[in-house]
Amino acid sequence: MPFIPSGFFCDRVIRERDRRNGEGSLIKPLKFEGQDFATLRKECLSKKKLFEDDIFPAGGQSLGYKEFGQKSTKVKNIVWKRPKEICENPEFIIGGANRTDICQGDLGDCWFLAAIACLTLNEKLLFRVIPPDQNFTENYAGIFHFQFWRYGDWIDVIIDDCLPTFNNQLVFTKSSQRNEFWSALLEKAYAKLHGSYEALKGGNTTEAMEDFTGGVTEFYEIKDAPKDLFKIMRNAFERGSLIGCSIDAIVPAQFETRMSSGLVKGHAYSVTGVEETPFKMEKVKLVRLRNPWGQVEWNGSWSDNSKEWNIIDKAEKGRLQHQIKEDGEFWMSFEDFLKNFTKLEICNLTADALESDRLQTWTVSVNEGRWVRGCSAGGCRNFPDTYWTNPQYRLKLLEEDDDPEDNEVVCSFLVALMQKNRRKDRKMGANLYTIGFAIYEVPKEMHGNKQHLQKDFFLYNASKDRCKSYINMREVSQRFRLPPSEYVIIPSTYEPHQEGEFILRVFSEKRNVSEEVENKIEADRPIPTSGNTDKETEEEKQFRNIFQQIAGDDMEISADELQSVLNRVVNKHKTLKIEGFTLESCRSMIALMDTDGCGRLNLQEFQHLWKKIKEWQKIFIKYDADQSGTINSYEMRNAVNEAGFHLNNQLYDIITMRYANKHMNIDFDSFICCFVRLEGMFRAFHAFDKDGDGIIKLNVLEWLQLTMYA
Repeated sequence: MPFIPSGFFCDRVIRERDRRNGEGSLIKPLKFEGQDFATLRKECLSKKKLFEDDIFPAGGQSLGYKEFGQKSTKVKNIVWKRPKEICENPEFIIGGANRTDICQGDLGDCWFLAAIACLTLNEKLLFRVIPPDQNFTENYAGIFHFQFWRYGDWIDVIIDDCLPTFNNQLVFTKSSQRNEFWSALLEKAYAKLHGSYEALKGGNTTEAMEDFTGGVTEFYEIKDAPKDLFKIMRNAFERGSLIGCSIDAIVPAQFETRMSSGLVKGHAYSVTGVEETPFKMEKVKLVRLRNPWGQVEWNGSWSDNSKEWNIIDKAEKGRLQHQIKEDGEFWMSFEDFLKNFTKLEICNLTADALESDRLQTWTVSVNEGRWVRGCSAGGCRNFPDTYWTNPQYRLKLLEEDDDPEDNEVVCSFLVALMQKNRRKDRKMGANLYTIGFAIYEVPKEMHGNKQHLQKDFFLYNASKDRCKSYINMREVSQRFRLPPSEYVIIPSTYEPHQEGEFILRVFSEKRNVSEEVENKIEADRPIPTSGNTDKETEEEKQFRNIFQQIAGDDMEISADELQSVLNRVVNKHKTLKIEGFTLESCRSMIALMDTDGCGRLNLQEFQHLWKKIKEWQKIFIKYDADQSGTINSYEMRNAVNEAGFHLNNQLYDIITMRYANKHMNIDFDSFICCFVRLEGMFRAFHAFDKDGDGIIKLNVLEWLQLTMYA
């Protein structure tokens, strides 16, 4: 059925279609804002003009919104220039892209630059992000492009080469060589992806690492790190993982503060080497780090000029690439690393980013979802009345590990929950939500049953495992080891009522199946009532009398007459605190019950309608526990289910958006309106679905007749 009821559903349908066509893959990345690099460059070359990007123009709006906003003194003297206006003989890359090409400017994006430094260690990965054959000579048209992974898709971002300068010097990222520009242009493309340069201020290295690779990150608090952390780091480095680290700053004033050791607090570093070397009859563990400033180095043991290097022979120095140079890169002992650094971040590469077949591959399941206020934004377990309404994802662990510890039969897997678009929406006041997830084992009798688990399940069942803590980062991830079985993962924000989109990824060495729990969309068929139906009840007699008084000789009523009948009856029910039915509700009711298309109801049609309203009224009263005349939108899915309508999460979201008020409550009139619409649309669909295959085909007249009168 070609019914796409909302923007987010439409986007999801399009994305699924794109995946089937290979769109969003490394080979066929999506075009950011619809811009095609080859087409635009060809057009510029044919017209002999340089590309000017109207989506991310050379002006204040691309710089930022607060610190770099239009009224900021920082932007007054900034002049946008192309590389050929900055220096003679500009080059895209000189002698290969390497770590010394990345020097931080006036933007607090050391986290992003540390990730670039890690990326330069793997040329194959680097040139996926930076498509080769770009330069300032052959086919130069002032246009460049870069590729990033974004929420499950690879995306191609195009920029012009106008860069912000002050006194003819680049304001933001630059290379140690004045005429090299790949790092500055890469930063500009990443800024465009997020809306402005200022949007890049502050972050975690892993965020950019994942955007360069599509990988998944693991975090370690170094004080709580496992005993084999050096082995973990070395193995990760050898398999091509990107590694970053940092020193926590307790107060904001200490961010990027240089200490006497030469290390900087509140600052991101890249791990560019993990080695062991012979030293005084034993082996010493070493870690090589790089400061993205391109200067300011560690001055303790194993630093560039330290005495330890005097004992190391020339060949070993060459193997370790030891240099006495103020380039921001230095060695330190692993022992000193543990003493000084507080956080370690490892970005593991997924199958499509792995360097070769010999490296370990992952089985990856990717699920997109959203938290909708009043419907599926239930918050954490501390909020039992709403927690169960969060999106639910069934996880089937099918094969146990090959090399289990202590002969356990377990499956190892990693779960990663990532919130979307929060950085891009910063200028509108968006901050990162505090997010997390829990894993529950599904009882055996419910295996294969894809129904959404209800409130009672979570009241009486503890989680099998969960993330260590809820945290306000873009992504929270953790490794788990559980027996083969069927589980359900509940991703949530810490507080309820917080709207946002997310992706949930499950990585395992063995086969797994992860999918959103989606109820089958259907409506229960009414069961014929038994007994004597000829005997008229007292209520039915009253109805007949009221109906005859209002209907007149033709014994039919219009929408405004129906409104009068219903409001006279429901006002007698003191348990219902309602203001009555609106005229629009009554028009919907007539559309539901009007079998002959005359726009009016006869007595028989009216009696059938009243029976429906009575059934729905009982359900409303049940959930209106405080007799306020409204029910909470979170309870609406239970009410809908009890009325015999079984919907999926997208439809529950739509009901909330369509019928709930700003306080996420649904009054009686809206409640009945919703049920009337559901009843009518299900009935119409079944009437068109002649062969019962769940698919109907409508021409434009049929579509308009159906939707306009519903």
